[in-house]
Amino acid sequence: MSPARKRGILIGAALAVVAIVVAAVVLLVKEDRAPAASGGGPGESTANAQDSPAQVATRFLRLFDTGDLTTAPVDDPAAATSALTGTRNALNGASVKTSLGEVPTTPGDAPSTSATFHAAWTFGGGSVWKYEGKLDLVRNAGKWVVRWAMSAIHPKLEAGQRLAVAPVSAKPIVTDRDGKALVGGDAAGAAPILQGALSKVASGENSGTGATVTVSRVDASGKPVETLFGQAAETDKPLVSTLSVASQTAAQKAVDGLQGPAIIIAMKTSGELLAVAQNGAAGNQPKALNGLYSPGSAFKIATATAALQQGGVTADSPLACPGSEQIGTRTLKNDNGFDLGTVSLKTAFAASCNTTFGRLAKQLPADGLAKAASQFGLNADFEIPGLSTETGKVEPSTGGDEQVEAGIGQGRVQVSPLGAALMAATVATGKPVVPKLWQGLETKVNAGYQAPPAGVLNQVRAMMREVCTTGTAKALRGSGAVFGKTGTAQFGSGADANGWFVGYRGDVAFAVMLEGSNDSKPAVQLAAKFLAG
Repeated sequence: MSPARKRGILIGAALAVVAIVVAAVVLLVKEDRAPAASGGGPGESTANAQDSPAQVATRFLRLFDTGDLTTAPVDDPAAATSALTGTRNALNGASVKTSLGEVPTTPGDAPSTSATFHAAWTFGGGSVWKYEGKLDLVRNAGKWVVRWAMSAIHPKLEAGQRLAVAPVSAKPIVTDRDGKALVGGDAAGAAPILQGALSKVASGENSGTGATVTVSRVDASGKPVETLFGQAAETDKPLVSTLSVASQTAAQKAVDGLQGPAIIIAMKTSGELLAVAQNGAAGNQPKALNGLYSPGSAFKIATATAALQQGGVTADSPLACPGSEQIGTRTLKNDNGFDLGTVSLKTAFAASCNTTFGRLAKQLPADGLAKAASQFGLNADFEIPGLSTETGKVEPSTGGDEQVEAGIGQGRVQVSPLGAALMAATVATGKPVVPKLWQGLETKVNAGYQAPPAGVLNQVRAMMREVCTTGTAKALRGSGAVFGKTGTAQFGSGADANGWFVGYRGDVAFAVMLEGSNDSKPAVQLAAKFLAG
């Protein structure tokens, strides 16, 4: 054999040996790095002798999340799957997400070990039940597997026990001012427009009562052994709102009887909200709290206040009330063109004389109406926990014609039903009012206000009372000592108008607003219905 051929044979043999060694190394690396199964796919759930306890536990948990343990690395797949299916059914189909926790270092010859895991069950109502569990692992035919027991589902479950779920109903989450349930407990759907806000604040402030379900472990007969989730501690108390179920029910019943969009908001004259009601036609957004509208003649409360402070008049001053009058380039008309001749400011207010108030507004400084509106909180800014609110927007007029329109609550003047009720409450109390929804959770005042002088408000009260005895709201004469002001405000093209009544009785201030009613009379009728309730 030639030397060259010998060298070729030796090189070939050497390469073959190298190839065998490389293949062996690759095989060992592959076995050493065998990945944990991601659940359910062919070959993914088959354990081998090289799988570590952590890999086995991870594979088990991934299949646990799917609800099917038939191919899981567990010593009794059939029993495990049956128990897990029963648990998911008992928990009303709640979904579960698990993650591996700690796995202690295990000697190579150890017969058993354990692993912790974190579980989070999510229920239909949004409640999430979290806990830490534990898996026991044993060697079975040289391979690590999970030893099945009910405690693999929850560490407190014992043989013969199971989980059961029930809605939280024993305790309310939010109550009204009198302790009646508004959210949770036996709440009967009061304050529907506020349910989301009430629930959100309650779940954030009192996580102990935020659960929508309770989960218990029960024995074979179904008798509860222990509540594992959702049980409020005996010391937990529901959040208490300022709302009144009685007032809310009366307001909701009143607006629900109308076809067109209708809103009622009521508060204690101290600022505590009693009722926020809208019917279905008004939509599912809380317009009562932040919808801005032209207030029409209801704004004459502010115009009269400005005139009493800045216009040199009193409630008894004689003023002209013609049926129609051109003021600047604007022609104002009274409803149906009524003409009262010369009457007192108080009478013109009660009759809602547009021509009188347009002229008064024209004579004020450019910022006169904005200043008066601010004295009633219509430019204030409040943050009520859980609510988005607007009271109004009244800016200085940019010209005489704009000021004439603003004097009768048209043009750029914007007021929310909340702001209108706040204005009535300020008249009643003679001091600034901060709206509140909660007892114990304060409203943040970003921009406050100062009320008009007492002497001015005394005259405004007398005028508002006359509205309800001889004026545009005399239909309320049978509703007690009501003080208020009606309003009709055109919007859009001017073909339609909203109807308003803003007022107070005793220590309750309120605003009624009907979109597109084209008259204030339906708002007055709705106010009477609410007050009767």
